[in-house]
Amino acid sequence: MTQRITVTHTHGDRISVASGGVELMAYVYRPDPDAFEARKPYAHPLRTLAGNPVSGYRPNDHRWHKGLQMTASHLSGQNFWGGNSYLGPEQGYQRVEDRVGSMRHDGFEEFTAAEDRLRFVEKLTWVENGGQEWARELRTIELHSVEPEEGAWALDWSIRLTNIRDEALHFGSPTSAGREMAGYTGLNWRGPRDFTGGDVIGPDGRGGDGETGASDLMGTPAAEAPWIAFTGEHDDVDGHSTLLFAHAPENLDDTVSIHASHWFVRSEPIPSVAPSWAFFEEFELLPGESFGYRYRVVVADGAWDRARAEGYLKNHGW
Repeated sequence: MTQRITVTHTHGDRISVASGGVELMAYVYRPDPDAFEARKPYAHPLRTLAGNPVSGYRPNDHRWHKGLQMTASHLSGQNFWGGNSYLGPEQGYQRVEDRVGSMRHDGFEEFTAAEDRLRFVEKLTWVENGGQEWARELRTIELHSVEPEEGAWALDWSIRLTNIRDEALHFGSPTSAGREMAGYTGLNWRGPRDFTGGDVIGPDGRGGDGETGASDLMGTPAAEAPWIAFTGEHDDVDGHSTLLFAHAPENLDDTVSIHASHWFVRSEPIPSVAPSWAFFEEFELLPGESFGYRYRVVVADGAWDRARAEGYLKNHGW
């Protein structure tokens, strides 16, 4: 049975969703204070139904990592990821402050809070460092399926991005710029520090324990692994939690998706997952054109195996 939720909207700041006395998610859309961290909305904290935290915020290794957030590490010479920019094999990572862009919250087109579901459609503008508006985004977020019997709740996150420049936008990653197996970009999750070394599995026997599983799945096409699960063990409590990341079916349809996605996933030295939309090579978005992706993130108590992950997605129509 689905459990009731409580939504608290602090206007101009954040949206908090609680259930059973636990804040499950806060979605923060106020501007960040440090422009170098790429000002943009993010979801943090994320917690399981038991109240265990499953997202990291401004860790000392990467201050611009903030829970779950939409990013673009390489976009026509700008960095909408935050922090240092990768400038190629010869220069590596450099602090280039005039390369770091931002995503401006422009308001909500829709905001519906029901007894057991929250849905909102957010309007954003992607702004390059010099102040030019490059893209308009419609972001839809739905929190639903808060089910104590399953020990889990679900978050659907979709993006529709339109190029409003008079020239093409080019989306890439550090790997497309020359760094091996560092294709991070798109929707990115940073886990808490105690998830370092966690277990990563995928469908069809892919993945395994700890860094081995992450290495097996790093760079895997989404068409071959439409979902992956990351399980970590907590420091403060005796137990594990699992995050299940899944592509919507249309993301895998070549006639719908603008570019094939690949998984970016690390367990060491940091816990991180992104269904990267430009892992190995760049793609182009022409003026006036749009693209869209839709994802599901399931936050669960316990250590899920493949059967549990696949059964959940099947039973929840995904």
